[in-house]
Amino acid sequence: MSVPSNPADHRTDPAKPLEDLEDWEADLVRRYPEPNKPTDEFRNYGEDTKPGVREFYQLNHRYQTYDFVQQKREQFLPLRHCKMTVWEAMEYLNQLVDESDPDTDLSQIEHLLQTAESIRADGHPRWFVLTGLIHDLGKVLCLFGEPQWAVVGDTFPVGCRFSGRIVFPEFFAENPDSTDQRYNTEYGVYSPGVGLDNVFLSWGHDEYLYQVVKDRLPAEALAIIRYHSFYPGHRESAYDHLMNDHDHRMFKWVRAFNPYDLYTKSDSRPNVDALRPFYEELINEFLPGTLDW
Repeated sequence: MSVPSNPADHRTDPAKPLEDLEDWEADLVRRYPEPNKPTDEFRNYGEDTKPGVREFYQLNHRYQTYDFVQQKREQFLPLRHCKMTVWEAMEYLNQLVDESDPDTDLSQIEHLLQTAESIRADGHPRWFVLTGLIHDLGKVLCLFGEPQWAVVGDTFPVGCRFSGRIVFPEFFAENPDSTDQRYNTEYGVYSPGVGLDNVFLSWGHDEYLYQVVKDRLPAEALAIIRYHSFYPGHRESAYDHLMNDHDHRMFKWVRAFNPYDLYTKSDSRPNVDALRPFYEELINEFLPGTLDW
């Protein structure tokens, strides 16, 4: 494996409004509560939102422009940063654990295994189980020096008008694309029903991992990986006008995956050593050897 020797040396961006990256996911559970639970807080972006989350989205909405996304694609999508196996990437991601986090001391591998084991217990196909295991591996971008707002967060299309159904839409007033006539109409640079394959979403861990594995997994798995943070799309239906029939079919799988992503975390620790042989065999079935990152 060839990775930066000391990831901490690469965290050059001072913009770290979240105490821990999991704060974003905790806020997702608050915004999209589990079915059959009280929904008083549903889509409540008010005063009870943690200040770090508000600051995170202010940065995210200010800087995620069409040009920024193109720059990041040019920077990372040659996939020349390093070579790692999937399990090595999982171990590398463990360095994101924040010891100051009061809610959990589980490692990233344990979080990934919780998701995968829940999917496995419900009898889903092996590719679905693998998708649960790897879906967040794109967060290694944080260890390559990327700021939080360019790694996690709800994703959304750039190059067209920002929907009012995106979390904290008022923060887009600070985004220069909001006043750019090329990008601030309903379709912007796109056309009706163009299909999401032809739409650029805000940059982050979803798109990055999709690019790493796009030639190796079924279309349903790739849709989950690429769009699981696209809440304005798969939960708010805010961009149906850009989607085609294939996208709508794939979103059924994204929605099926969503509860496993949001509601499977617990303090019950999976036995990593006992589970590793099964998951290494599963990885080798679909993603053998080293991958380009």
